[in-house]
Amino acid sequence: MKLDPVSLRLFVAVMEENAIARAAAREHIAPSAASRRLAELEDVLRVELFTRSNRGTEPTAAAYALLHLARGVLNDLDGIATQMQDFRAGVRGHVRVVANISAITQFLPDELQRFMAAHPQVDVRLQEQISTAVAQSVAENAADVGILNHGSHHGYEGRISLLPYREDELVLIVPAGHALARRQRVRLQDALPCDFVGMHPGSAINNLLTRAAAELEMPLKLRIQVTSYDALCLMVSAGLGVGVIPRGSAQIYRGTLAIRAITLAEPWAHRRLSLCVRCGEPLSGVTRLLVDHLRACAPEAA
Repeated sequence: MKLDPVSLRLFVAVMEENAIARAAAREHIAPSAASRRLAELEDVLRVELFTRSNRGTEPTAAAYALLHLARGVLNDLDGIATQMQDFRAGVRGHVRVVANISAITQFLPDELQRFMAAHPQVDVRLQEQISTAVAQSVAENAADVGILNHGSHHGYEGRISLLPYREDELVLIVPAGHALARRQRVRLQDALPCDFVGMHPGSAINNLLTRAAAELEMPLKLRIQVTSYDALCLMVSAGLGVGVIPRGSAQIYRGTLAIRAITLAEPWAHRRLSLCVRCGEPLSGVTRLLVDHLRACAPEAA
């Protein structure tokens, strides 16, 4: 059996783009050539990967199984290419990391800088994702290491292992002249009458706020939703609402924006962040190096 890496890469693109035309454009080949390669891949594997109809193509169960395997093969091939191309410069391996925005803004800049200074031969590739997507990426071999909010891995039990990493605390961000700005501590019910600047749909903080507001039988008035903590703080500073972000992230912006960070007197405001890796697969040498480094950086309380 001869498997063509170009066809495997095209197959992964089709699965991720959900359309042959978009996958073909991404891989810089003609749609007709892409369809032919997929048919040839099915012939080589002797299995149907897509059901075809007038409404388009739909992946089969075999396609989803192949997706996990293909990503692993392509990652290994990329690793070989990277190590050989960069051997002269001392790069001897790479690690794919996915992490939520809380880890990226609060902890990873310093920790990755120290790791890469100590191990210049290792190439770290970092991508931001929401916690549920982090669990999926690691489980499906799209990443080697993930950092997510503890408890955000439902549906992936048995496919990923969680390791203690860090703790963080959510705080309420208000404009400097806001009625709550002089308070040292607030309950969520004190803030819910205000307009909120929220994170994007699906984010862990939005899910927490929505659930907590429902338990209080009070509405969560999301006036604006953004995709980053800096955008949230800018909107709050402009007086467009209040928001909730981790304390460590808020400290980055307090010196430059007219905002106040107020302690949220809620049990759910204290969160655990966890490292995650795939179950049943030994970590590569460089992945183990990074995992050990990140765990060593964390305080004992995590």
